[in-house]
Amino acid sequence: MPEFDLNPYFKAIVDVEPSAIVICDLDHIIRYMNPAAYRRYKNRGGDHLLGSNVFDCHKPESNVMIGKVMNWFKASPDNDVMYLYYSEKENKDVYMIALRDDERNLIGYYEKHHYLARETKKPYEGLE
Repeated sequence: MPEFDLNPYFKAIVDVEPSAIVICDLDHIIRYMNPAAYRRYKNRGGDHLLGSNVFDCHKPESNVMIGKVMNWFKASPDNDVMYLYYSEKENKDVYMIALRDDERNLIGYYEKHHYLARETKKPYEGLE
């Protein structure tokens, strides 16, 4: 699969994110995974998931919902963030986020995991 063109500044932001980020195109092909995603999905194939269809990683009922969210994204350039669910086990909210180009055309999507646990580090820890 050809290298996915991710601006180096945006790649740096995505790669340092501690939450898994899996970027998919409009055909639901996994185009990019950050290091946290490789670690999180290691037992499902890790970097070998690149180029595969995200539908192969989900249950049929989840795939139906992904399709419905995609239709909602396509319905309006203002439809960018869909709340999916709360995971009590991991204390996180999960969202599906639309990716759009400069003209606000839909070009793909990713799933965002927003962990709700408080930070345990002290402010500026490590600078002493």
